[in-house]
Amino acid sequence: MAAAANLLIAVAKFGGAAVTGSAAMMSEGIHSLVDTGNQGLLLLGIRLSNKQPDKQHPLGYGKETYFWSFLVAVMIFGLGAGVSIWEGVDKIIHPHALDIHMVASIGGFDVMTYHVVLSILVVAMLLEGVAFRTAYRAFVTQHPDTPVLKAIHDTKDPTVIVILFEDSAAMLGLIVAFFGISAAYVLDMPLLDGIASVAIGVILAVTAFFLAVECKGLLIGESATAETRSKITAMVNAIPGIKRANEIITLHQGPQSLMVCISVDFQDNISSNQIEATVSQVEADIRSTIPGVAKVFIEAQNWRSHQELLAQ
Repeated sequence: MAAAANLLIAVAKFGGAAVTGSAAMMSEGIHSLVDTGNQGLLLLGIRLSNKQPDKQHPLGYGKETYFWSFLVAVMIFGLGAGVSIWEGVDKIIHPHALDIHMVASIGGFDVMTYHVVLSILVVAMLLEGVAFRTAYRAFVTQHPDTPVLKAIHDTKDPTVIVILFEDSAAMLGLIVAFFGISAAYVLDMPLLDGIASVAIGVILAVTAFFLAVECKGLLIGESATAETRSKITAMVNAIPGIKRANEIITLHQGPQSLMVCISVDFQDNISSNQIEATVSQVEADIRSTIPGVAKVFIEAQNWRSHQELLAQ
């Protein structure tokens, strides 16, 4: 539904750009078209990430979400930012007045193309504002006790970040386009329309950069949050039969797929049956306490031997 709405908005913006020659309006049309494609890519990534593990991918396909989210960042930068800046620079180098003419006279009020274009932008702002408010509220609900910026950095679901960043960029871009086109018409300075287009491109480029940085970290491999790691360490150390947890490594294979690897120093003179029972308890406790744990690997290792290996 959201993709269809974005596509209709894109068509309306392209129509406004065609009749007025506005570079800012053209940039906004490209932005909406890219958003439409991005939503399709995100849905594809979510669908592929739900495939069950197999022999070729024993840890599952969770990173499909990370790959397609990174591709969205590339599309925003290459298509959205690149074309917008190109359109704006061309308009700055070769400025021409916006083609503003009367479409109809309603109730004694002359409806100009200018009014139609601004109406499109206002409607788009209202729709994007509702979308951003919905996404923001859902994100805050998921992270009730965490500052927004920290929650964005800590989250392992890039689709949430993409939606928030895209909606924010869309709102900023629409505001810039509205004032840029208005100023170009009122002041009869078409140069301002080109500057607005460049500004929209810069907004998209900055958005794409931050998205790419976040997705890059997830693609390379990010651990669980410090709070989660501390919780696992405390949980393991509290289990009878374990001296200490030598090392705990966590790695996200997807937004809801966490791998946990633990090196454990067991108590001396513990029997093999007790070790088996302790390992089962460690895994059961971790899975019941930490959501999204897909795999737990436990290694029995003397603490001194572990330290010697680290020193090599």
